[in-house]
Amino acid sequence: MVSFHRLRRFTRAGLSTALVALTAAAATAFGAGPAQAAPGGLPGMDVSGYQGNVNWSAAYSNGARFAYIKATEGTGYTNPYFAQQYNGSYNVGMIRGAYHFALPDRSAGSTQADYFVNHGGGWSKDGKTLPGALDIEYNPYGATCFGLSQASMRSWIASFVNEYHARTGRWATIYTTTDWWSTCTGNTSQFAANDPLWIARYSSSVGTLPAGWGTYSFWQWASSGTFPGDQDVWNGTLDRLKVLACNGAC
Repeated sequence: MVSFHRLRRFTRAGLSTALVALTAAAATAFGAGPAQAAPGGLPGMDVSGYQGNVNWSAAYSNGARFAYIKATEGTGYTNPYFAQQYNGSYNVGMIRGAYHFALPDRSAGSTQADYFVNHGGGWSKDGKTLPGALDIEYNPYGATCFGLSQASMRSWIASFVNEYHARTGRWATIYTTTDWWSTCTGNTSQFAANDPLWIARYSSSVGTLPAGWGTYSFWQWASSGTFPGDQDVWNGTLDRLKVLACNGAC
């Protein structure tokens, strides 16, 4: 189930390759299956172009208070539903943010950070916009670690988050799985001091976190449920989420 869902985050190109790769990786990456009940925390969701036009009023009425929206992938894809999803979540009162699906074998981290910021991934001090998120995980189109060594992957991520910080004044949230992070970065702890962690694990327990992060900020705990798209929780209250959105600027 997990492997099929992950295809929703990608462009249509390369889906056959993605299916083979993700089926093999899904069990260890995300856990054996979805949690039976939502974990504690503030409910939210994340969506991509796969979900199309989202009924945001219904999602808010059902309890969602934040959303991450896919904006870009690599340097050649933008979500055609981004405006409806990003603005729609904001207009019903959710705290929203954008995310970028990384393709580290295609171009430099700084280049993809610029593409992300230029196509919806920026940040504004309005109290309702989260720092942009870097979705860095299993390669749906080929080698698990995109053909990069652990050292090169660490450098690529640093290039992305440093450029994102230079452009927006915010450190990007990092979305990943513990398994991928360990395999492809050597389980580095170098980003834990600045970048909030958005962990993906479809289980009743969040499990072991990547090195350096003592706790998670967001947890993607299931691929379907009450809300459209993936099911997430913020590890805290709405007031604390507003603090992350404001960054002391509002």
